[in-house]
Amino acid sequence: MPTNDPRPSKAERRDEARVKAIQMREQQKKREKRNRLIAISGLVAAVAVLAVVVVLILGQTKGTTATAGAAYTGDAVKIADVAKPSTAAASGAIPLGATGVAGEKAATGDVVVSVYFDYMCPYCHEFEKANDPELATLRAAGGVSVEYHPLSILDRLSSGTEFSTRAANDAAVVADKAPDKFSAFNTALFANQPAENSQGLSDAEIAKLAVTAGVPQAVVDQFTATVPGKSWRTFAPYVSALTAQASVDLGDSYGTPTVRINGTVFKGDLYKAGPLTQAIIAAKG
Repeated sequence: MPTNDPRPSKAERRDEARVKAIQMREQQKKREKRNRLIAISGLVAAVAVLAVVVVLILGQTKGTTATAGAAYTGDAVKIADVAKPSTAAASGAIPLGATGVAGEKAATGDVVVSVYFDYMCPYCHEFEKANDPELATLRAAGGVSVEYHPLSILDRLSSGTEFSTRAANDAAVVADKAPDKFSAFNTALFANQPAENSQGLSDAEIAKLAVTAGVPQAVVDQFTATVPGKSWRTFAPYVSALTAQASVDLGDSYGTPTVRINGTVFKGDLYKAGPLTQAIIAAKG
C-alpha cells in the first residue's frame, strides 16, 4: 500500500522559508544591479546624444554672430519709403544699359528685361550661366536695358546667416558706390554661390570676392554698415521692400528666377542660351 509522505516539521518549514527569502533577496539584488546598468547605459547614451546636438548647434552657429540681425525685421515697407541705391530706378530695380554701368536708365523704345533673382538660388545660377553673356551682348548692341531685382526669399536656407539679404545688400552698396563694378560683382557672387542649407559665404568671403571683382576697398568696407541705431544692414530695408514688391509684380509667377520682357513674364526655357535672346530680339521688332 502506498504510504503518505510525512508532513515537514515546523523547523523544516522555517528553514525552507529562510532559503526562499535569501533567494528572493538575491534575485532582487540582481534586478537592481541590472536596472542600474540599464540606467547608466541610458544616461551615457543621452549624454552622447546631447554632445552631438551641441556640436551640431555650434557648427550651425559658428561664424553667424557677425551676421545675425543683418536682415530687416521692422514693419513692412514699400520701395518708395526706403533708402535705395542712388542708381536704382523708381521701381527699385538696378538698371544696366549699353555701358554696363548700374544706373543707366532705359531710353524710350528700349526693350526692358527685368530679372528677379536670389543669390542663394541654384536655378538663378543656372540662368546666369546660360544668359548673362547674351544679355551683355544685347545690352552693348543698344536698345535693351536689363533691370536687376536682388531678392531675399531664401534667407531661410542659409542656416541663420541671412546670406540672401547680405549678398543683396552688398550688391546694392556696389550699385550705389561703385556702379561700374556692379556687373562684375554680380557675376562673382553667382560664380561662387554657396549651396542651399549651408551657412552661405561669410562677410569676409564676400568682401574678398568684391575686391577681386574690382570693387574699391572703401566701398567693400561699407558692406557691414548698419542703419544708425539698428542691427540691420544699410540696404536691408530696400531688399525687404524689393522682395515684397516682387510678389506684386509677378503674381502667380512669383519665384526665382523670373524674367519679364516689357512687363510680361517670359515662359520659355531660362536655363539654355538662346530662347530668351530670341524673345528679346523679337520684342525689339
